[in-house]
Amino acid sequence: MSNDTARLNIMARTSLQPFTVFVGGDAYLSNLQVRLLRDQALKARPETEVMELDASEIDQYAFDEAVSPSLLSDTAIVIIRNLQGSDERLVDSMVRFCREAKKEPQDNSIVIAQFEGQKKKKEILKPLEQAGAVSEEIPDLKTDQAKLNFTLGCFEQLGRRVAPDAAQQLVAVLGNSTGELAAMCSQLCFDFDDDPISLDRVDQYLTSNPQVTSFAVADKALAGNTSQAIIAMRSAVEQGVSPIALIGALAMKLRNVAKAAAVQSGALTENEAKMAPWMMRIATRQLRGWTSEGLSLCFQTLAWADEQCKSNGGDPVYALERSIEFITHKGKGM
Repeated sequence: MSNDTARLNIMARTSLQPFTVFVGGDAYLSNLQVRLLRDQALKARPETEVMELDASEIDQYAFDEAVSPSLLSDTAIVIIRNLQGSDERLVDSMVRFCREAKKEPQDNSIVIAQFEGQKKKKEILKPLEQAGAVSEEIPDLKTDQAKLNFTLGCFEQLGRRVAPDAAQQLVAVLGNSTGELAAMCSQLCFDFDDDPISLDRVDQYLTSNPQVTSFAVADKALAGNTSQAIIAMRSAVEQGVSPIALIGALAMKLRNVAKAAAVQSGALTENEAKMAPWMMRIATRQLRGWTSEGLSLCFQTLAWADEQCKSNGGDPVYALERSIEFITHKGKGM
C-alpha cells in the first residue's frame, strides 16, 4: 500500500455519482466516506430525503420504493449497509437503477453503499460496476505503517504537522481504534498551536488516558527505571487503570524486543517480524543487555502476574511490582 493510499484522501468528491460503493477496509474510514458523500449530496440537494437500508434485510421492492419519487421528494439519498448480503433479485433491481441513472444522472436518486468482506464480489460488485456503479476500495489500516501514514494524513488534512515520535506514540496507544486516533489528532490541533505537535504535547494531552498510562509505565520499565516505573504503576492503578491493561502493555513491549532480537540473530526476517520500521528501531535500541533467558523469565513473570490479576486470592499490585523489577533488570540479577 502506498503512502498516498494509506493516508486516504477524505475530502468529498467534486461530482456525485448515482451509485457509489465503498468496498472493504477499515470500518471507521468506510463510515467516514459515507458521511462525507451523504453531506455533499445533501448540500447539492438540501430538500432530499435520506434513507438507510440493510441489504441483508430488504428485497428488491424495498429498494425500488426507496429510489422512486415520493410525496416528500422526487429523489432520495439512499444509504445501503451490508451490500454483500444482497440476494439475486435485489442485485438485478440495483443494476436496472444504475443503467437508468446513466441516462439522466441529475434526475435520479443517489445510492451510497458499503460492501464488506471478499465474498460475492463477482456476483454483486461486478454487474453493478458494469452497469455504471462506481466502487472505491477503502484501506484496511492493518499494519502499523499504514496507521502511521493515516495519522500523518490526518494532520495534513488539518493543515498541521506532527513530530515523528509524537505520531508514533499516537499509533502505539490508539492504533487499534481509527476513530479515536482521528479524533485525537483533531483535538490536538484544536487545543494546541504548536506546529509541529510534539511528543510532549501528545503525552500532556493523553495523561488521563488509561492506555497511555500503561505504555508510559512500560516505557519506564524497558528503560530500566525501576522506581519511576513502580511509582507510575501504583499511580495508574489508583486512577483506575486495570492491572490487566498494564500487563498487556508490558507484554507488547517485551514481544517487540524479542522480535528485534530474533531479527538481529537471523532467526526472523524484518518482513516476518511484521513490525513497522520505526517500531523495529525502538525495539532494537531497547535490546541492549537482554538475553533470551532474561526475556523468557520476564514473560513467565508476566504470565504469573496475569494469573494473580484473575485469581480471587491474588495480589495484582505486588505481582506487577515484581514483574517491573524483573523487566527493569532485564531478567537477571534478581
